[in-house]
Amino acid sequence: MRKGIYFFILFTIIACKPAQWQVKNATSTKIALDASTQSLADTAYINYLQPFKKQVDSKMNVVIGRATETMRGHAPESLLSNFSADVYRKSASDLLKTKVDIGIVNLGGLRTIIPAGDITVRKVFELMPFENELVVVWLRGNKLNELCQYFASMGGEGVSGLRMMIKNKKAIDITINGIALDNSKLYSIATNDYLAGGNDKMEILTENEKRVNTGLKIRNMLLDYIKAETAKGNEINAFLDGRISLVTSE
Repeated sequence: MRKGIYFFILFTIIACKPAQWQVKNATSTKIALDASTQSLADTAYINYLQPFKKQVDSKMNVVIGRATETMRGHAPESLLSNFSADVYRKSASDLLKTKVDIGIVNLGGLRTIIPAGDITVRKVFELMPFENELVVVWLRGNKLNELCQYFASMGGEGVSGLRMMIKNKKAIDITINGIALDNSKLYSIATNDYLAGGNDKMEILTENEKRVNTGLKIRNMLLDYIKAETAKGNEINAFLDGRISLVTSE
């Protein structure tokens, strides 16, 4: 009788085992979210959202500055990457009340351009839609050299305070604020927490000897800088100064 109960329980457990489903095939269809799908929109929901949209637009469309020319991000150096890296370094220096040696920004993190003319809050949100924060790390010169070699292999990145030439995908003539890179010296680098975490193949930044998390959002940093310059009567501009240049092989 007892064996019969055991077999009954075992049979019940096996019988109740959930079915194992397997995907045999899958298909997908791309649906463009443009004027052609407007007829599918939920009018009641759109009307519900309108007051919130107006409130957001009233803040996002505020003009906070003016760009003298269109700034785009590209390698080896660009107006937008130079501008951004310079702001990183200046903001970090102001926060720490000491000069930060280098600013580094990843070109892939610059998500749009800044057109010539009025700069709105919305445009800064489009440029930096992420919640990244400003971080300062201290890296030994030999590690910084490795990082520069990575930049060279990629054709360049956004930098400030650092100059280098790229020849055959190798970084040469590296200088920090006009002085040749010293492999034994400790350099301070302003960047974002995404890169400081070793992302975008910048693992070397995690091999730092010190790190300070400022808590300042990159987006807010850019907004504050543009507003401050505008308050001084300055327009927003940037320059190509050869901080990263390519050497063509002879």
